[in-house]
Amino acid sequence: MSEAAAPVAHGPAAELRRALYDVIDPELGYNIVDLGLIYGIAVEGSHAHITMTMTTPGCPAADYIEFGVRQRVAAVPGIDAVDVSVIWEPRWSPALMSEEAKRHFGFL
Repeated sequence: MSEAAAPVAHGPAAELRRALYDVIDPELGYNIVDLGLIYGIAVEGSHAHITMTMTTPGCPAADYIEFGVRQRVAAVPGIDAVDVSVIWEPRWSPALMSEEAKRHFGFL
């Protein structure tokens, strides 16, 4: 879902989610939030934990994307530490994409 269409949300996790729209999958040229790669965002004090996946386990852009997540989250005021967990279950599928992304890629 695009940021403009996203429900209004407040707080640190919502701020990090908004920041993650800036991270683009270089192979698909689309943000990782709308692609459905972000599974969870947790904030404890100044520590952020992001749980995410990739489109495939052998994704050649995995390091690039994870670096982008760490860099973008660390740039959010009040965040001093970032952990990123890349998980494979549940497995990513196009069904996890936002409606906007599904339209963009021709799934709708």
